[in-house]
Amino acid sequence: MVEFKLSRRSTLRTGMLGGAALGLNSSQAQSQITLTPFMDPLPVPPIAQPVAPFETKADVPTTNPDRSTAYHLSGPRKVADNTVYYHVEQKQAYHKFHSQLPATSIWGYDGILPGPTLITQSGIPALVRFANHLPENDPVGIGEPITAIHRHGGFQAPEDDGYPLDTFAHGQTRDYYYPNAPELGLSENELSTLWYHDHSIDVTAVNAFRGLFGFSMNFDALDSLAGEDDPYPAAFRLPGMMVGAKRFYDVPLMIADRSFDANGQFVYNSFDHDGFIGDPRLSVNGKIQPYFDVERRKYRFRLLNCSNARMMELFLVVNGKATPIHYVIGTEVSLLEKPMANVPSLRMASAERFDIILDFSRFAPGAEVYIENRMLQINGRKPEDLIATGPRIIKFKVSSSTTLPTDNSSVPTVLRTVTESPAYLLSKVKVERTFEFGRSNGAWTINNEFFDENRVIAKPRLGVPEIWTFKSGGGWSHPIHVHLANFFVLSRDGKTPPLLERGRKDTVRIGWKEKDVKVLVQFNGYTGRYAFHCHNMEHEDMRMMGNIELQP
Repeated sequence: MVEFKLSRRSTLRTGMLGGAALGLNSSQAQSQITLTPFMDPLPVPPIAQPVAPFETKADVPTTNPDRSTAYHLSGPRKVADNTVYYHVEQKQAYHKFHSQLPATSIWGYDGILPGPTLITQSGIPALVRFANHLPENDPVGIGEPITAIHRHGGFQAPEDDGYPLDTFAHGQTRDYYYPNAPELGLSENELSTLWYHDHSIDVTAVNAFRGLFGFSMNFDALDSLAGEDDPYPAAFRLPGMMVGAKRFYDVPLMIADRSFDANGQFVYNSFDHDGFIGDPRLSVNGKIQPYFDVERRKYRFRLLNCSNARMMELFLVVNGKATPIHYVIGTEVSLLEKPMANVPSLRMASAERFDIILDFSRFAPGAEVYIENRMLQINGRKPEDLIATGPRIIKFKVSSSTTLPTDNSSVPTVLRTVTESPAYLLSKVKVERTFEFGRSNGAWTINNEFFDENRVIAKPRLGVPEIWTFKSGGGWSHPIHVHLANFFVLSRDGKTPPLLERGRKDTVRIGWKEKDVKVLVQFNGYTGRYAFHCHNMEHEDMRMMGNIELQP
């Protein structure tokens, strides 16, 4: 039996949080340390390496009255013969966010930030054993050593989805089985850019803030691991993941804000439930304002906003002026039907992703190209608005060579042809639901109710599309994430959604400038209990979450 004595909420009630977790309001806790920008190279997280097959047990969780969780082993778990096995350890380590900062104590998957990138291929399942070696008496006081792992955007059974109460504690392991098969077997539903992060009840925000997140990427016959070198005639030949033993042309960019005190250590206020907003000098892959050397050719970048609450509006800037982003090829977990060319900017709430192509052959030799965030936000309530210029978060240093390198990559005119379009699904809609996201007594509600693990808020049937209306009250902004389903945005305040919201999504921002957002959602494949919630992680921890129970 897991004996976890204090939940985050009970800790807050009794005022027993460690001193390091206290401090200033997050919007005031900006570091006063002067840091030289673009001093450190961009780190690229390593790829998780397979391990020898191991015997796995089916973990059956039983939640006890004290909200700890016991696991009973129900015999060997059956997995496919071609399953690939992985082992990832969650542990404390030290990390330098900038070469001018001292090392900071983090919690990381395999002790690194971000964690190792999990590479999977369609039709080849993965079994990942996560081992919890997080310290039970960590002196920093930020985070609690219980954990549940959610593969965000994944299509997996409920016991492998990282339900918030399916937690395991220090010294325990839990196995997650990812089938890596597209929903309904359709190519348009092939997984692409995912990520994994802590999802444990009440402490998702602090555990993720401490560093428990990493990328997961899935490839198939068209969007292939071989990339531009794939001889298969139908392959997209996008800029490639692998060049020898290194990744050069398909690069994940995990963007987040953090705050540090005068000693360069984390500052996080566990009593601020509005949503953590940190230093506007954002980190990319765990480095504050890094640089990246690029050749004069095409690159693929997977952008993820993994901040707890910050919204961003990202611009590509050259010589102080914004220039269009060359191609957007995917949103959230899926590739688009067709690439979008010359996109002015990318608006990203927490957990939203964009898959983009930048062609550095369009820039002069030796050019300096930046990604700049022009969305001003000073608290977790909502963004203020766009500003003329903002903090630059990464510099691309373009090669000074006047000779263009070999570039066999391409950007196809058609990517994922959509057969189950919104128009097709709308004719089958029989159920409409409304969910209002509000605030009560300093915590967060859906339809005026706090999250209760024993309450089911909706029971959709498999294969039956529904229209869900998300509403935000009180002038707050919320990024809403629905587990298992990729949905279509139908409208914002009754108006056609912007172009970048017309592909499949798993997270959508509501509030700020719109009162309601309508989405078209259909669940397939698995019955059982899943969650949907606000992905402002402080809101999620303070009860802005609901259970859905999928019916056959």
